[in-house]
Amino acid sequence: MSNKLTTLNLYLEPAETRRLASLCGPFDDNIKQLERRIGVEINYRDNHFQIVGSPKNCLTANNLLKELYIETQTVKGSTPDLEPDRVHIAIQEAVALEFNPPGDDKSLYIKTKRGVIKPRNSSQSDYVSHISQYDITFGIGPAGTGKTYLAVATAVDALERQEVRRILLTRPAVEAGEKLGFLPGDLSQKVDPYLRPLYDALFEMLGFEKVERLIERNVIEVAPLAYMRGRTLNDAFIILDESQNTSVEQMKMFLTRIGFNSKAVITGDITQVDLPKHQKSGLRHAIEVLSQVEEISFNFFQAKDIVRHPVVARIVEAYEEHEFKLHGSHNSKDNQHQLQEVIHNES
Repeated sequence: MSNKLTTLNLYLEPAETRRLASLCGPFDDNIKQLERRIGVEINYRDNHFQIVGSPKNCLTANNLLKELYIETQTVKGSTPDLEPDRVHIAIQEAVALEFNPPGDDKSLYIKTKRGVIKPRNSSQSDYVSHISQYDITFGIGPAGTGKTYLAVATAVDALERQEVRRILLTRPAVEAGEKLGFLPGDLSQKVDPYLRPLYDALFEMLGFEKVERLIERNVIEVAPLAYMRGRTLNDAFIILDESQNTSVEQMKMFLTRIGFNSKAVITGDITQVDLPKHQKSGLRHAIEVLSQVEEISFNFFQAKDIVRHPVVARIVEAYEEHEFKLHGSHNSKDNQHQLQEVIHNES
């Protein structure tokens, strides 16, 4: 095995002190993150950066430094601070390019009024692609992998292009043993806290005022899952979030609501089921029952696909490792892998 190291010299132009400080971050935190995540050593003086490591890693770090330096360009007399989370996402995108040809990603870009949203890794790319191809798509994996956010983005894009007439967002309203009746306020005030993540994604993509107008016109409907019973949903983009907390009956009820020219995305994390003990998750049951239905796509995300703060991925992995030590082959991570095997073996 070759351990050959190379040294790559990079000069960032124009050499502006404020921009260089933004790039490096306080106490060189951004540079340290690049070194740790990519596996290189970076030394710099003024605008001269020297990168030491394997040829491949040096090239990756070189390209990232150029890309991130562009983002420090002064706008309206102010130089933006380069936040650590932006560096984290840029690194993930660079890694994803190793698995996806650069030219393929543009077809997966999602256009909204507030800008363009693009997949951050190969799992997200497959997920977005499958949403466009299938009428029913499952997104299964830990928090922070972008399952709900990308589903809402594709729904907004479909509405803007008039592929559907409305968006319907729903999720189970009772979680972790809490009952809505014990919360203060009317029904809307009781339900809204459970649906807040869906509202937040809509506000970010369309703006608060437009979302309010669309909700008033019933173009966008955000409602608890119980409101779906007895309805047939045509010309709609429907998203069921936190589906691991549905019962088997609720999941069947939801899936049979889907009408003509409608698309449904079901997201959830089978390792975080809040249902009472001995009650089977509707999401887990659906994976087992529907694995042979060709018109349905199943997409599994892993801890490595998390696009939040990098410590979140390590937290998820630590919990999975702890479960493994306690329960051996019955841990939650292994269960998800078993369900993935069901999909692969029966397809």
